[in-house]
Amino acid sequence: MTVYAELQQLLLEIEAEMRAWSVWTATPPSASALQSIQPFAIDTLSFWQWVQWIMVPRFQQIIEQRQSLPPSSNMAPMAQEAVVSSGIKSSKLIDYFTSLDQLLTNSQSIIE
Repeated sequence: MTVYAELQQLLLEIEAEMRAWSVWTATPPSASALQSIQPFAIDTLSFWQWVQWIMVPRFQQIIEQRQSLPPSSNMAPMAQEAVVSSGIKSSKLIDYFTSLDQLLTNSQSIIE
């Protein structure tokens, strides 16, 4: 399995689990909220909004255009905090973000 296929699978699993916990929404945030330059758009979006409206689309673009992956990632701690603060009883989301961090860190931008 290529790194792009693994990434695509993780994105699908994250989306499915977010939908199961009703944190995947149909209504996008405002255009100004999406323009944040803060990490995880922490000043304008919830973590789940950031995942849905910024992270997933950016990774989809990377996959489609076969661009280099980020050399490392540290999203799992944010996901863990978001799971706890949202009252979500899902260790799967934390596991998926941990796997995503490991995939990006281990790939070191090497495309298979």
